[in-house]
Amino acid sequence: MAAEVFDVEARWPELFAQLDGTQRSAVLQSLAASWHEGWVPNREDVENLTDRARGAIDAAEYRRRSHTAARRGAGVAAV
Repeated sequence: MAAEVFDVEARWPELFAQLDGTQRSAVLQSLAASWHEGWVPNREDVENLTDRARGAIDAAEYRRRSHTAARRGAGVAAV
């Protein structure tokens, strides 16, 4: 069941502290779209997206982290 309140920025303000207004808006819009589809925010996913938005990681590292998290969530061993 999805959370009733979309509060990712309030839950993890430190992840948004280094984003500028445009980056913050893009991250929040992306997360909100997923939330409206039933996704429940978790710190790891939010951190990965904010890291990507502020340029701390590149697209390849973002994909690697996302795939690792997805495999872990599905109970699949790392390849």
